[in-house]
Amino acid sequence: MKTTYNNIRRNLIYKAFIAVFAILFLSVSVCDVSFAATDYEAEAQLRKELPIQSNDINSWPHGPEITAEAAIVMEAGTGTILYAKNINEELYPASTTKIMTCLLAVENASLADEISFSDEAVFSVPKGGSNIGMDVGQSITLEQALYGIMVGSANEVANAVAEHVSGSISAFVDLMNERAKELGCTNTHFSNTNGLQADDHYTSAYDLALIARAFFSNELLCKVGNTARYHFEATDTQPDDFYLNNKHKLISGEMTYEGIVGGKTGYTDLARETLVTCAEKDGLKLICVVLMEESPSQFTDTVTLFNYGFNNFKTVNVADEDSRYMPDDSLFFESDRDVFGRSGTILKLSRNDQIIIPKTSSIEDTDYEILYDLTDEEKSQIPTAIAKVAYTFNGAPIGNAYVCYSPTSKDAVEDTATSDKTIFINVKILLAIAGGILILATIIGSITTLAVSGKKIYTKSDKLRYNRRKREYKKTKFKSKKF
Repeated sequence: MKTTYNNIRRNLIYKAFIAVFAILFLSVSVCDVSFAATDYEAEAQLRKELPIQSNDINSWPHGPEITAEAAIVMEAGTGTILYAKNINEELYPASTTKIMTCLLAVENASLADEISFSDEAVFSVPKGGSNIGMDVGQSITLEQALYGIMVGSANEVANAVAEHVSGSISAFVDLMNERAKELGCTNTHFSNTNGLQADDHYTSAYDLALIARAFFSNELLCKVGNTARYHFEATDTQPDDFYLNNKHKLISGEMTYEGIVGGKTGYTDLARETLVTCAEKDGLKLICVVLMEESPSQFTDTVTLFNYGFNNFKTVNVADEDSRYMPDDSLFFESDRDVFGRSGTILKLSRNDQIIIPKTSSIEDTDYEILYDLTDEEKSQIPTAIAKVAYTFNGAPIGNAYVCYSPTSKDAVEDTATSDKTIFINVKILLAIAGGILILATIIGSITTLAVSGKKIYTKSDKLRYNRRKREYKKTKFKSKKF
């Protein structure tokens, strides 16, 4: 009986110990979760105090404080940086990586191509990672794959596209890094197609904006990147019928903002929230990138930064507004027609060239430098360019204008009233000046020849003096004569 009692007591003590241990464990776990959440919030507040480099530009609109580790607002047309906060810091991009994956897909494949799913494409990503449930052996079109990547953020689809384009995931990753360098990225290295966490997979806010700039210059990608909901219908090669919903709140409609062009979300434990968004209005096309944020601040801060950009900056057409470096002698450099009766231009400024300045400023507040060493990319994009006018605002680059050579053909400048601002060469004036110079040279030559030959040269004043003296001599002779 005693043994039984002792056994019962030991069991009760053991169960009590287990219960206490479980309570303590749960308490510690709850405390850890609370501490972690508090810690992330504290880190966000510390990030808010980080300096904003664009605020150091004299007379530049003061940018807002946000809780992202790094952020940029870039004007897509000119590449002008309106807002800069740690834009060159190397950080994890998470699924915003897929912007590059889709860019390379449309640059190297056709929309109707069939994208098949291999073992590696499907099983090389974690089960808990973002996917749309594609199975080995299934296939979809590249167009469907783009929606699967941008709307559903599907990791396995990004891998399958990589294999289709380059033959293997690793070869495609090499292509990603090559393309990043071509776009001017200097703080970027990709190690996968989808943004899964890896120490050697990183980028910067500036580099990601450059990649997004290329992405949003493609009309199809803008459409895909601005899709709130996409319907996958069953086919012979993909048997499921389902919908994908975009998690980007400015695209899904959960938060509204005028002029959204598209964007991509991203998240990993180390990257935290990342977001790339493009919006266009009032003549400006802005790209906003925020890295290392806490939800939902990645969306609210993006709205804040867009408001800052659209409310404080404007575009200026260089050809219409600036003539500081154009020739002053309009008679010499401008003519409606040449001696052959044809309109013709020698140099012109493209009407599409724009710069970005604060709304409170004018083009006279800018500085410029004329450069003749054009890059290979500039020469290929603008074959007739002979010089570049690089504009700055208190040291900050704000865009370029190109001085281009134009053939003197009637067809090239058929409508000079509405054509680009041009510099003309007036051939008639040139010939008149040349003729005057020739006549003057002939006179000088004749005078020189006479002087050298020893012949006297009489001017009108010499003749007048001679005649006066001759008259005076006659008078004197007359008076002295005796009658």
